[in-house]
Amino acid sequence: MKIVVTGNTGYIGSVMTEQLVNVGYDVIGIDAKYFPRNLKCVSVGLQSGVSQIIKDIRDVQEEDLKGAEAVVHLAALSNDPMGELNPERTSQINYVATIRLAQIAKKVGARRFIFSSSCSVYGARQGEILQENSEPIPVTAYAKSKVDAERDLIPLADRSFAPVILRNATAYGLSPSMRLDLVVNNLVACAYATGSIVLLSDGMAWRPQVHIRDIGLAVQKCLETPIDRISSQVFNVGENSENYTVREIAAIVKEASPGSAIEFDPKGGKDSRSYRVDFSKIRDWLKFRPAWNVRKGVHELRQALKGEAFSSEEFRNTRFYRVPYLTGLVEKGLLDRDLRWRTRKS
Repeated sequence: MKIVVTGNTGYIGSVMTEQLVNVGYDVIGIDAKYFPRNLKCVSVGLQSGVSQIIKDIRDVQEEDLKGAEAVVHLAALSNDPMGELNPERTSQINYVATIRLAQIAKKVGARRFIFSSSCSVYGARQGEILQENSEPIPVTAYAKSKVDAERDLIPLADRSFAPVILRNATAYGLSPSMRLDLVVNNLVACAYATGSIVLLSDGMAWRPQVHIRDIGLAVQKCLETPIDRISSQVFNVGENSENYTVREIAAIVKEASPGSAIEFDPKGGKDSRSYRVDFSKIRDWLKFRPAWNVRKGVHELRQALKGEAFSSEEFRNTRFYRVPYLTGLVEKGLLDRDLRWRTRKS
């Protein structure tokens, strides 16, 4: 099966693309290529055997998708702080461009459109365990853009076109395009590089976690499952046992980091984003069984950082953090304020 993966060189996409190639899919990648490979010791995600299109997701045309039987749409401005920098631009990329992409995919005959959404759409919730039919209450521009895209994707469904929504838990895990602005990755790297596990909030918010390889597995399940079983469906992607408070994640990191101590940033406060999620539907409908948990992922990350000779200077390097890295590209004149390359990226 020929599939298009947008955002295929990013944090999740670089790992997922290799997973899909390894199980036999013919992959075309589309990516603006904002972010470089930034971990030398990581061998995955080399993109061998992938036909690469370097293009902003806002500029995709019919010829880019011709012949594809499925589109896996990962490309987005990918976290809450990034979205808050410019909510209108976030909406244009994460919502408007998503619907346009789906319409093109449908027009050229792609049968499946797998949309990478987020459990952050559930917002600030206390007490209840959230299921796919729970009302989204987004509290950030990023989450709102995902809710808007979900809402307008579902009506595109018909007998020949099946949109499916994957609401991923908070991602973690090793990638060649590594991010340290995600809670597990950040706390592990902070502990390894500085000896301290610094929480930027009071740590009481709930945040379900999922390894990026398990997100790839969920996409594989959606590609393999009969189309009438996934069309117009929403699936939370994760595992019920992987709902944690940030403090609980910090405790797991501390156990794996001899001599480390948990500290609280004096400027930190209560995090408005807090949600616990039920992942039973994807388990029951798609027979999805994650291979990873946070403890296993923490060990993976620590081993990689050891191989990288990771230092406190590296921990602070902007190339691991989406907001300062993109802001730096704008300040250097490489990207314009609309996050378009001033000269074509090669």
